Amino acid sequence: MGGIWQNGLWLRMAKNGRGISTYKCSGKIFGEWNGDTLSNGIIITDNGVYEGSINKYGIPEGHGIFHSSSSTDWYEGHWENGLRNGFGVMSTPHKLMAGEWKNDIYKGERITYTSERIYGIDISRHQHVKGKKIYPIDWKKLRITHLGSSRKTIKGDVDYPVSFIYIKSTEGTSIKNRFYLSDYQQARKHGIRCGTYHFFSLRSSPQSQAAYFLKHSRINKGDLPPVLDVEPTQQQIANNGGPDALFSKIRIWMNIVERRTGIKPILYVNQLFINRYLNYAPDIKQNYDIWIARYGEYKPDVRLVYWQLCQDGRVKGIHGDVDINIFNGFQEQFDKFSK
Repeated sequence: MGGIWQNGLWLRMAKNGRGISTYKCSGKIFGEWNGDTLSNGIIITDNGVYEGSINKYGIPEGHGIFHSSSSTDWYEGHWENGLRNGFGVMSTPHKLMAGEWKNDIYKGERITYTSERIYGIDISRHQHVKGKKIYPIDWKKLRITHLGSSRKTIKGDVDYPVSFIYIKSTEGTSIKNRFYLSDYQQARKHGIRCGTYHFFSLRSSPQSQAAYFLKHSRINKGDLPPVLDVEPTQQQIANNGGPDALFSKIRIWMNIVERRTGIKPILYVNQLFINRYLNYAPDIKQNYDIWIARYGEYKPDVRLVYWQLCQDGRVKGIHGDVDINIFNGFQEQFDKFSK
């Protein structure tokens, strides 16, 4: 501590330059003081080492890097009041997370929607039948013109080509989409990358559902991977033996379809399902691409291949609302994935 004696009193002087200090809430600090205020430094605690900007209370504030003492985890990004807030990158032995953080919780990447992104749609009989009326799709006019009402960051006008399309083929073991075959043929005819999906039911065996799907679907060279759409309620899952029983059935369907087609299927679920159940099946989370229905602004933290943005989008040539999706990547990645 610096200072001088004057008239028998100790007059403390402001700390300036480099020094070492201890803060009860922070640990030991090797820092840089300016007019008695910390500006940056290194904080060493039992949890790890922080290096970067520090506020006057000895707490991370601004840009900094943290290395955990208990693992190889590290984080570099923005801090507020000792918490990760704002954009940052975190590395763990299993994955790299880049995106936004709020109060030390990883929210994900915030996507900006531009014309460079790869957009697609998924359709079923609902895009054809409204009440008693049947509406055809005008395949020559297909353009995405609206990304739905949920919050998004959009730059430029929404006028995007439909780069891929998924069509519902079957549900359970008794429901077929009567428009499937004609829509599939038209999509391929108009040069749109095409895929087929099955809506999973808990009322019949996964073996019989896989057979039903394969019998009534077209999966040809150049098509996108088949998809299993899983949307049971929490009560339905509980009534059918819980999440372990559900994932056992999912594995059976996926394995049968992969063996028959030579293509690893994609799992379609919503954000609530991921939060509540996906950790029960780490093998599925790790080994399968995920198509997720999530209408928030942050990209989900899974092995994401498609992200459904909304259920109320608009597409020229299709009557009524349409599900709009985005591919997790740009044209180069989409071309590789499609092959």
